[in-house]
Order: sequence, then structure tokens, then C-alpha cells
Amino acid sequence: MSIFQSRKPSTSGGSREHLLGLFFKMRALYTFSLLSLALSIPSVFGQLGLPDGFLSFSTNSFNVQLVKDSQTLYSLKPTTGGGPDFIPQDKMTQRQNNGQYHLGDITFRARKVGSTAWVSGDSAATRRPVAALSVSGNTLAAANLAPTLPSNSLLNITRRWVRNGDQLELQFDVTNSQTTAVEIGSLGAPLEFNNIFTDRTAAQTNTLCSLFDPYIGQDAGYVQVTPLLGTQPPLVVLPVGKSPLEGWRFLSESTSSAPFYQSQTFEGLYEWQFHTLAYAQNEWSRVTPWNAATSFTLQPGQTRTYGLHFRVASSIRGIEQSIQDAGRPVAVTIPGTILPTDQNGKLFLHAPSAVQSISVTPSGALTWTTNSEARTSGWVGYTVTGKTWGRARLSITYADGSLQTVHYYVTKTATQTIGDLGNFLTTSQWFTDTSDPFKRAPSVISYDREVNSVVLNDPRVWISGLGDEGGSGSWLAALMKQYAQPNAAELTKLQQFMNRTMAGVIQNSDGSVKKSVFFYQPGAVSYTYPTNVNWGNWWSWNQAAAFATDRGYDYVHVIAAHWAMYRVARNYPSLVTTGTWQSYLNNAVTTVTRLMNGRVGFTNVGWMGETVIRSLLDDLKREGMTSQANTVESLMRSRWQGWSGQRYPFGSEMAWDSTGQEGVYAWSKYFNDATTATNALNSILAYQPTVPHWGYNGNARRYWDNIYGGKLQRIERQLHHYGSGLNALPVISAFQSSPTDYYLLRVGFGGLSGPLSNIDQSGFAAASFHSFPDTLKWDGYSGDYGPNFSGHTMGMGTFIINHPDFGWQAFGGNVVSTSPAVQVQIRDSVRRRVFIAPIGALLTLDAGAFSTVSYNPSARTVSVTVSATPDGVSGAAAAPRGRLVVSQTVSVGGVGVLKPTTSLTMDAGAYVIPFSGGSGTITLSG
Repeated sequence: MSIFQSRKPSTSGGSREHLLGLFFKMRALYTFSLLSLALSIPSVFGQLGLPDGFLSFSTNSFNVQLVKDSQTLYSLKPTTGGGPDFIPQDKMTQRQNNGQYHLGDITFRARKVGSTAWVSGDSAATRRPVAALSVSGNTLAAANLAPTLPSNSLLNITRRWVRNGDQLELQFDVTNSQTTAVEIGSLGAPLEFNNIFTDRTAAQTNTLCSLFDPYIGQDAGYVQVTPLLGTQPPLVVLPVGKSPLEGWRFLSESTSSAPFYQSQTFEGLYEWQFHTLAYAQNEWSRVTPWNAATSFTLQPGQTRTYGLHFRVASSIRGIEQSIQDAGRPVAVTIPGTILPTDQNGKLFLHAPSAVQSISVTPSGALTWTTNSEARTSGWVGYTVTGKTWGRARLSITYADGSLQTVHYYVTKTATQTIGDLGNFLTTSQWFTDTSDPFKRAPSVISYDREVNSVVLNDPRVWISGLGDEGGSGSWLAALMKQYAQPNAAELTKLQQFMNRTMAGVIQNSDGSVKKSVFFYQPGAVSYTYPTNVNWGNWWSWNQAAAFATDRGYDYVHVIAAHWAMYRVARNYPSLVTTGTWQSYLNNAVTTVTRLMNGRVGFTNVGWMGETVIRSLLDDLKREGMTSQANTVESLMRSRWQGWSGQRYPFGSEMAWDSTGQEGVYAWSKYFNDATTATNALNSILAYQPTVPHWGYNGNARRYWDNIYGGKLQRIERQLHHYGSGLNALPVISAFQSSPTDYYLLRVGFGGLSGPLSNIDQSGFAAASFHSFPDTLKWDGYSGDYGPNFSGHTMGMGTFIINHPDFGWQAFGGNVVSTSPAVQVQIRDSVRRRVFIAPIGALLTLDAGAFSTVSYNPSARTVSVTVSATPDGVSGAAAAPRGRLVVSQTVSVGGVGVLKPTTSLTMDAGAYVIPFSGGSGTITLSG
């Protein structure tokens, strides 16, 4: 199965309207389309100078080729490890014209001191062959860039490619050639790596391409370039000397010809910015940048060298060790960089110079104290607490003058954050106009935070029509919130939605699911469509297209709705007055069966959020519904069997995607197919990094879905779109099977935490955060947030570990003592899941909320306190009793499956914990 598949009908590629990223109208036309696109390849006599040949040289780590005329990188291959070329040299004939950036280019803005106007320079704008210079020693190639820069550029720049031991460096010697001082207001090094998927098969994409992400951390900043297989050595780009990664700017290029820059198969390129003041004063003046903007003033004749250092790490997990080996600072954040106010964060620093001072912006947003938890030399530890909601930048100054920034996002307490979400969804987003001809009421409907109003008339009809991810996202989030944190008032409304709008409007009586209940067809209904809306695009479906029931992804959201209601009805029976838990469970099974009847599309690919079907299957087994369980298992087995014969079964309705891996992993693991599960996991690790920045930590690659679910529609690296929460599920599952692989925990918990940051102080949840430095804000639409929150609720928990470098830590909780027992306050948002890594024990609640967990390693006992309601949130429904499921994900520590030390009643595989005074405590022993 190819990963190149269409999502929705579109125009042909190449126009600006084709920023939708769709190259192909249907999968069958894929090959024909590629041949057609090839006709638009530019002449081989472009301005880059490819016909004039190349310069080749090697270090012990790299084989390198430069284009002779431009001395920009044409090829960068590791000498060992079998990794791919990090540079798209096979696409270079399509990328050789003016305005197309390559690694080795430079951009800047400068002005004479006393002047207010910036003079710009850009080595890619109007290319001319650079002036080659003689080289000696470790300098492999050098050139003066004056011929390819404006004559009034104020600066004289020499570029050098240098061998530094086994590694490669790119250095720019920037000289003030004027008789007066010159201020450099911006200086950037464009980065070009092989993230071009256009005109590639699935195998080519996965074996040839890489994705790259920044840690925008000033002197400690870096860029990691990870091959898509997830198993090949990644490239790490580091500063040379004082060359901070202060800003991360998207580079604009023409989008009109192959390989279709800024499209769904080519996200585009970015620039490492050493200084950003000239942009902060102009294009970015209305936003708060990631880092404080700086400039640098060169005196007449003065030279400053800026540079990038390239090295290959041993593996993705070895990136931080590679950074340490290069003598650069490393920061490890526990549990991550999204920090609820009732959780203690831990920051561990490893740097060649001592910490001199720490400050925070905004003032008072964070507080910190030193701790003594680091166990190995070289690390120093701090306990960090969030105080002020929103973005916070921790600035660490070292004794050698270098600066590191760590970027946090502070939320309310985790439970209150999702409590606010539930309230906002069922009040501000609650639509009650029963005269609506599309029968959208009552429902939780899409919302526009920028105008504080529900969205009733978006031309992408699914957004207003309760369908797709962009329209079902809000009601899906509302129902999954009830699974995690039931609320009686909210459930009263949501039962109305399930009985009046879900049943018979969104979902037909035969179990089929409509793509949208809203459509554009004047005359078909008595409705006044606004004339200021452009209804002329393909996505303004008519009634027949909207009512089609052939999109498999839509069924998963409906399954989740029925499953969430089953969970509430089963465990909080007084809250559900319409329907029984059995009926909701059967409705979920009916939807699965209808989805797999052969008349629905995309059943041979992974679905967003389908981990819920895995949970559904477990519950069917626990409830003794053997026939239904066998049906679901058989249907899922047929999908897995197709994947098991493929190396890259990560297909989607998009050309490349990060949504199929979740389902492929879940079912491959369930059917004991370790090979396919591992392939899916490695694929995720290639596009879901861990870095000390809340926006990128655990953030799975997504860059086109604002076209379909956002208000600001553009191809752009999305921060904490639904890929974060969903791709975290396989990663956290893999950690539970390998509980000493702490890298998995850091990535997985970062992804699970991401959806908390989307929720504002009043409870509105945005689809994603815009990462371009001129925007840096949450999108105005609620859009497709629902799948993100779905992943959050199904995976979030508290994870207790004994780390070899940092000791006892709790991701999602606070360690309050470590002797004789490790006692942890449970502080995650859901309070239903605790994993004790040293013994591989997973404790899960069907009802109630964990309050504290105490693990005694010597006695091999676990003491658990369960409350009727979670701490720190008002309005949460009280569980009548606790229901605890205990399992062991892997045999470690010589401890068997934990069992209660006192006799407890069992109910469908769960221990029933009676409450006294609103809580109950039990002890488990292995």
C-alpha cells in the first residue's frame, strides 16, 4: 500500500490554491500525475550552476559535495551507519533557481549606526558564482559571497567549510567593510534537508527523506534532522562558538512548480537565525518572540564569525549524548515543559560551565529551587513550579557567558483545566436552535474564539456540520471529557445530543455515519447562506456529498462517543438516564461492524483515535460479551493481516501522514506482531521529538491540517495539533512494555501533555498553535482538537520511575518521599492510570480518582488511595465506589502480578474499592 493517497478532490498541483497539499484526485491517477508534474521541471541551466560541476571532500563522518559555483551543499552523507543523504540532491534540478534556498546561503539585515532603515542581503535572491578563495589546513572550501549579495550590503562575508576533527562546520566571517559602525539586525543561515516527499513512493519517502525540528534555545539551541525510518543515525546541527539559535524563520519560496514548495508533500525550509531584532521590530512586532531579540554592532573593520557544526548522533535516543560530546549544554525536563500549577517540574542541566544565574520571562511566571536529586556527575537539578498561566521562558546564564533558554507553558491544575474545557464545550459551544434546518441542535458545535461565536457557516461544510475531524472535534472532546471526568450537568446535555443529534442525524439507523450534516445547496432547505462566504470551492459539498457515508475516519469518532457513554453509564450509573451501558456498548459494536462492511473507504489504513476500539475490545471481553468481542477482533485482525505483509503500512487519505501509525501499532502489538509494531514506533520517533520547548516537545509532525480545520489556513508546522496526543499513545504503550527506556516516556508524556496547552483560561480549546514567528498564537477555531484530547484521555496517567541519573521521579505526579516507600501525589489530569515502572505494574481505575500511591521496593507492596472525585476541580461527579484493574505489562523486578492483601469483590475484572468518607485505601502485594 502506498502512503500516497488523496484526501479530498482538488485541483491539480502547483497553484497557490494547491497549498491544500493534494497532488492527486485519486490514488489510481498517482503515477500519471507524477509524469505530468515532471514536465514542469525547470531547465537544467538554472542560476545555481549545476552544469559547472561540484567540489567533493570528506571527513571521517561525512562525504560532502558542494555546487562549485555557489559552494552550497549538494550532498551530505554519513560515512558510516547507512544513513540517507541529508540533502535532496536528486531534487536539485528542480530547485536551482533564484529564490530557492540551500545550505550555505545566508540572509541578513544591517544598517549603519544612526540610520533607521535596514539594508537586506540574501545570497539566494539573485545568484552569481561566488569568488572562490584558496584554502589550507582544515578549511576545505572558502569563498567571498560579495558577487551574490547586493552591492550596498554594508557587510563583507566570507563563507568557509571547515573540518573540525571528524566533523564538518559551516562558518561565516562577517566583516564591517564601512568606515562607521554597522548594526546587524538579523543574520540567518537557511537550512535545506531532504524533507521533500513529492514524486516519491512510500519506500523512497521512508528511506530517503528526513524531517528536522529546532530547539530554539539560544547558545544551547540545536536542530535535529531525523531520517524517517527512525532507525538511522540522525544529524545534529549545533552552534559554532557564539552562534545562538535565537529565532526560527520559515523561508518563503515560489510554490508554482515541482516539487511544490509549501504543499502537503513539501512542508518547506527554515532558517537558523543568530539575530532577530530587525524582524522583531517589523514583521513580528505584534507578537512575543520565543527569545529576546538581539542585534550586534560591528566596529569598522571588525569581524565576527558565526557558524554551524554538523555531527551524526548514534541514534535518535543518542542525540543528547552527542550534544554533550560536542561540549554544549543539555537540559532534561521532567515531566516535560507543559506544567500545571500543582505539579513540580524538574530541570536537570549538564553543561561545560557552571550555572551563574537564572531568570524568567514574564517575571514571576515560574519559581525554582535547587535540588540534590541528580545521581551522576555533571548534572545539576532544579525544582520548577508554574505560577502564571501561559508561556514562560527560563533563561540560564552560565559562567562562560553562554545563554540557554528553556520554554515552558503553565496551565491551571490539570484537573481544573479539563474541567474548564467541559464547561466551555457545554455552555459557550452548546447549540440549541432547533429551527436549524440541518438539525444540528442540540449539539456541541465548532467555535471561533476570535469573535466568540459558534461557527454555523464555514464553507468547509464539515466544520459547521459536526463531521470530519474539523467538525466532530468539539463534541468528541466533550464526550471523552465525560469518560475522564464525568459531570452531571454536562452529561444531561450530552445525552440530549446522543439521543437527538447523534442518533438519526449524524449516524443513520443502520450505523452508517455521514460526512457532514451541513451542506451548501440553495433551495434544498429553507436557509439563507451568507453571501460574504465563498461557496465556490470543492469543499462546499452539496447534500449528496455531505450525506455520503464512505469516510472511515468519521466512524471512529462516533465509536468513541458510544464507548465514552458506556464507561460513564457503567461506572456512574446515576448520571445516565437515557440508555443503558449495554446499549451504548452495543452501539459502538454496531458502528465498528458498519465501518467494516466493505462499503466504507480507508479501512485498510490506521485511523485517528482508533485506540478506543482496542479499549472497546477489552471491555467487551471483560463484560463477557464474547460474540461481540469475537466480531470486533476478527474485523481488526483482517486489517492487521494486511499491514503485517508491508514494510510501510502507514497509509492515509493524505500523501504523507502521521496518523496511520497509531492504529498499526495498536493492532500489531495486540496480535503479537512485534516487527510491524516496532516499525510503526520507529516511524513515530522520527517525527515526534523531545526538546526543552513546550511547543516542540512531544509534538508529532503536522503541517497541513489548518487548511481543513483551522481558521488561519496555511501550510505551517503546527504545534500540538492532534498528532501530539494520538502518536503519544503507541510511544507510552511501548514504554510500558520496556520500562527502562526513559526516552519513550519523555516523548510519550510530552505528547500526552500537549493537549492541555491548547485549553485557554476559560476552557476554549484551539485546534493548534501557529509556529511561524510572525504569528505565535493559538488558532481561532476549535476545529479538530477533539482527536488530540481523545489521545490525552486514553493515555494520560502518572508514571513512576527510578532513573539512573535523576533518581525517583513521577511524570504526572509529585514525589513527596522516597524512604522507606516512594510516595507520590497523583496530579495528572485524568487520575485514572498509574504505572510503576520498576515492577511493570499498571493500575487503572474505571471509577474514582487516584489520590496517592506508595510503592515500597523492599516489601514489594503498593498502597493506593482512591477518592470519589479528583482533587482540585469543582463539579466533578462522585463515583459510588472505586473499580481498580491491575495488570503487569512486563515481568521485571521479580515481582508477580499485584493482588490486594485483603479480600475485595471483583466486578468484570476490576477490584471494587468501597468508599468511606469519600475515599478508600487498599494495599497490593506481588
